[in-house]
Amino acid sequence: MKVLVTGAAGFIGMHCAQRLLERGDEVLGLDNLSPYYSVELKKDRLAQLEHPRFSFSKVDIADAKSFQGIFEKQKPEAVLHLAAQAGVRYSLQNPAAYIETNLVGFANLLECCRRQPPQHLVFASSSSVYGANTELPWSESQNVDHPVSLYAATKKSNELLAHVYSHLYGLHATGLRYFTVYGPWGRPDMSPMLFAQAIVEGKPIQVFNHGDMERDFTYIDDIVEGTLRVLDRPAPPPSRYAIYNIGNHQPVKLLDYIAALERAFGKKARLEMKPMQPGDVKSTYADTAALRAAVGFAPSTPLETGLARFAEWFKSYYRLA
Repeated sequence: MKVLVTGAAGFIGMHCAQRLLERGDEVLGLDNLSPYYSVELKKDRLAQLEHPRFSFSKVDIADAKSFQGIFEKQKPEAVLHLAAQAGVRYSLQNPAAYIETNLVGFANLLECCRRQPPQHLVFASSSSVYGANTELPWSESQNVDHPVSLYAATKKSNELLAHVYSHLYGLHATGLRYFTVYGPWGRPDMSPMLFAQAIVEGKPIQVFNHGDMERDFTYIDDIVEGTLRVLDRPAPPPSRYAIYNIGNHQPVKLLDYIAALERAFGKKARLEMKPMQPGDVKSTYADTAALRAAVGFAPSTPLETGLARFAEWFKSYYRLA
């Protein structure tokens, strides 16, 4: 199968592309190599994808003409859309980047899929769409009309736009609400990398809401497994559209998570207690019953196991061991 992976130089994109290549698919990778975080890290990820069945194009999905040209030339059989401007906190500083990539770019993608329909479009949504919901665990059946960050609002908008294209044009589309993904090759703006760097350098970790938070940490291998199972199984008729949570279904308290990182790195962390950040939420917790029913899988990697693998990669990549 010929699969277009947008955001191929990203954390989840690289891992999914790698698995697709391993199982025999042809992968067309797209990425704009945004300087939001280390371009060197992104290029190092792409180096992991060197393969006769992998091709890469540097293109911005917000550039409709360039994006459409590649799409129409390549005619992908399936699309895994992972390109996005990520990060809740950065959306407070640079909202324009989120509008351009997550809304304009996503609309360009949907138009490409309308003109040249793939067998299935799978796109990344986010647990952030649950926003101010206080009923845990979070289920796909719950109302998500109250996002508390611009990032979350753009992801909810993606879900709505995809639903419209599915309804009007018969597009098979599935959105995946990812819950706090971590592991080797992770994003430097996320807590595992930030905290690991601080622990290694003996610098303080900023602990928001004075540590009274919990997250449903989901290991990257589980994310890849769930994502590709969904990619292979479009929603059965009469529905062509679906939304699934992909989370570990086991929230961990922030201070327990930091303690697990300390054990993984064999060094104590210095904690700097801070108030809650604007746009953030206290708890995330995924109900994964719908995902399990649809594809026979739900994430389950224990945090200790995942963090040990992450720490091993981190020390190797940054030449600390």
